[in-house]
Amino acid sequence: AAELKKRGDISAIIVCGCLSQRYSATLRRQIPEIDSILGIDAYGHILEAIEELANKRRLDLINPPRSLHTDKDKRLRVTPAHYTYIKIAEGCRNRCSYCAIYKIRGDFRSRPKESILSEIRDLTRKKPVSELSIIAQDSTSYGIDNYGRLSLPELLRDICSLKRARWIRLLYTHPRHFTKQLISVITEEPSICKYIDLPIQHINDRILSSMNRGVSRRQIESLITRIRKSIPSVALRTSVIVGFPGETDKDFDELLRFIKQTRFERLGAFIYSREEKTPAYSFDGQVPDRIKRERFDAIMQAQQEVSVRVNSGFMNKRMEVLVDERDKTQKGIYLGRTQYDAPEVDGQVYIHSGGILKPGAFVKVDITDTLEYDLVGAVAK
Repeated sequence: AAELKKRGDISAIIVCGCLSQRYSATLRRQIPEIDSILGIDAYGHILEAIEELANKRRLDLINPPRSLHTDKDKRLRVTPAHYTYIKIAEGCRNRCSYCAIYKIRGDFRSRPKESILSEIRDLTRKKPVSELSIIAQDSTSYGIDNYGRLSLPELLRDICSLKRARWIRLLYTHPRHFTKQLISVITEEPSICKYIDLPIQHINDRILSSMNRGVSRRQIESLITRIRKSIPSVALRTSVIVGFPGETDKDFDELLRFIKQTRFERLGAFIYSREEKTPAYSFDGQVPDRIKRERFDAIMQAQQEVSVRVNSGFMNKRMEVLVDERDKTQKGIYLGRTQYDAPEVDGQVYIHSGGILKPGAFVKVDITDTLEYDLVGAVAK
């Protein structure tokens, strides 16, 4: 963008969001071409910043995060027309030792339920969406500040009652706050995808304590057992961190064995990265990069083997698939997802079709082949 400004292709650069909230002084110093810097609570001031620049004045707004998006703040949707995201809270209260989110986005603040429902009605006013994803830094903490209790189950039932989405997907849950009531809602509501995003980050008790996750191995195992017993067809997605300070070979082997035994249907692994001004940044026992990479590769290899076995179970099955787009490289092929796959992070289904399929449509697909992470099938006749 700075090069475009130097060439005269654009007249100004406005930076807004997490990066500018945390590193505004660094950005000013390193990229002097920036004309205006706005923090995460200043999205509503972008037009004002443009007007100020037109009058040769600079507007910088880096305030402590405190406000919330409301239904009064009209959104420009950047997702495809058939799915969207609804953010139900901002900030975080968990204080994981490796994470800087609360330093950037502030303490946890739940949106009022009425505001969330109103936004959903507005976004789907012309027609319902095929998929609605519920997000927050920790969606399972919803309502603890506003209503004095974990209120996500009630919110989900109210969202389902609107009947504005065929699929409702819940993302970013915390094992510490995953209640029996939440399991019941996911089990009972047909529109909620039987897909649970449950980041565990590790399984060794000492590492979990050092991460300040607030849960133990025993609690995680108990929760997974309850979920799978209540929702037999569920797909569990998790994420883990390798190379956290103090992680020994023995600790890592415990995590690797757990992943092989538990067989998460979906898994993402991350190499620990030191975040400035977090407790873990100064922890003793920082793991060398080479060992972090070796552990990451071992986790991904193990999960690939798990994924192959999981996907092979879909062979010759008929599944409901949401069409996302036409494959631009192959004629007659469309890309879609089952309810067990979130957009952009999980696998997809390659759909062979003799006719035209519209993005957002649901079709029955007979699975004819399985890959490491993806499925292949044909529209059922």
